[in-house]
Amino acid sequence: MSQKIAILDSSLRDGAQAEGISFSVEDKLELLELLDGHGVDYVEAGNPGSNPKDLEFFARAKAIRLKHTRLAAFGSTRRRDTSVEQDGGARSLLLADTPVVVIFGKSWDFHVTDILRASLDENLAMIRETLAFFKARDKEVIFDAEHFFDGCKNNPDYAVKTLRAALDGGADALVLCDTNGGAFPSEVGAIVACVAGLFDVPLGIHAHNDCGMAVANSVAAVENGARHVQGTYIGFGERCGNANLSTIIANLGVKRDYECLPREQYRNIAHVARHVAAISNVALGEREPFVGSSAFAHKGGMHIDGVNKAARSFEHIDPERVGGQRRFLMSEVSGRRVILDKIWEFDPSVTKDDPVTDRVMKRLKEMEHAGYQFEGAESSFELIVRKQLGKYRSFFDLEHFRIIGEQPAKGEYSSSAIIKIKVDGEDEITAAEGDGPVHALDRALRKALEIFYPELANVHLTDYKVRVINGSDATAAKVRVLLQSTDGDAVWTTVGVSTDIIEASWLALVDSIEYKLLKLEEARRKQAAFD
Repeated sequence: MSQKIAILDSSLRDGAQAEGISFSVEDKLELLELLDGHGVDYVEAGNPGSNPKDLEFFARAKAIRLKHTRLAAFGSTRRRDTSVEQDGGARSLLLADTPVVVIFGKSWDFHVTDILRASLDENLAMIRETLAFFKARDKEVIFDAEHFFDGCKNNPDYAVKTLRAALDGGADALVLCDTNGGAFPSEVGAIVACVAGLFDVPLGIHAHNDCGMAVANSVAAVENGARHVQGTYIGFGERCGNANLSTIIANLGVKRDYECLPREQYRNIAHVARHVAAISNVALGEREPFVGSSAFAHKGGMHIDGVNKAARSFEHIDPERVGGQRRFLMSEVSGRRVILDKIWEFDPSVTKDDPVTDRVMKRLKEMEHAGYQFEGAESSFELIVRKQLGKYRSFFDLEHFRIIGEQPAKGEYSSSAIIKIKVDGEDEITAAEGDGPVHALDRALRKALEIFYPELANVHLTDYKVRVINGSDATAAKVRVLLQSTDGDAVWTTVGVSTDIIEASWLALVDSIEYKLLKLEEARRKQAAFD
């Protein structure tokens, strides 16, 4: 029988401390419901003593009927020389009115004496009394032993005393924190194994990624007795980030026999990761294990041939087990079979000797010679195949557009775009402002098209990359623009090349919009046929 691992997601608290992350209350509520639907055990949603936005969130969260998740508020032990009843942080935690509170306290003697400027005995009293205060009010209390691994290496007896003080206060779980992110898996494993035999309550791990080992440290902790894992779903957090829960859950729940989520939810790991990235307004790393766009991507002809013959020859798991998708990258080293596989998606009757195969191959080589690169932009390549097969239609025509830049910028936006398009003989002209010309052009185009295709309202750009192809030509050099787009579920990438960066961006933008519209049209046809 598989062992249960409690998962606590701190994206809304520890993750919110990451550079570039700023959640609105609506963002936090949406993430809470997403993680609840995913079957995450705990969501640590903020520190109500630190800002009024978190208090507003907790007030509004009461209206949400959670099916699986237990909501947790986060705070510290009482201040030294202050009773818990008089501590402002403790009172704020009560106002949050959550069923779970997570209390952090110092377990490294150096932090107690030099940072808190408290005595070692006073710190133990702060831990014990704070936890007892919340247990007396029927809260489930999780104790985060801050800097535990550093403390254990410096003064192991005192570090363990802090855990005993928490247990005396009624802690329901003891979480060992690698707060500086400096521990190694061998150290974490050995310390967790030693501590695990001392207490009857579940032991947990909270790892940071400063040495790139947060996931490995979390797995090592579980293998040595931890039954509670904290992190953020896609790994963002202060400094180098927190332990990446999507990676940990996939490793423990899919590759090992631990129960981290309801069984049917493992296939949604990639889906949830994309949604967390979209709500958080961050680009999901291409090479993130299990959930990144390159996680199951193959480019070399030998690798592709091997996977076609036996997937396990170059894949450690079936991508579908985590909701991933196998991708064969389009390039000059991929081989004719990859091109043929893409053609077969639209016309299975085409053979490798068919003239259309040669046309697609020739067009691919021409465009790559001109500076295009399709290994990261399969959506643009799919449009090329459709055009060669006669299975493509344009959804709109550009009449003209104009970009206006203003420097120095006055107000929120630095550029504006005016665009005129034609859809089925009907003209539409509109304008929009943006942070730069491409942003303005994107907003103007979608604003015009949403009149005809309202489904585009939830499509937005998530990443924008520019590479100079022939830098020796200085300002006349060609540039390659890669645009990543999402509708909140699917993610696709398109490419444009030109000596004019605005034109290159426009080409990639048109491909992005037309790819989405083609997929919507196909989905409607399939639904109509089904009905």
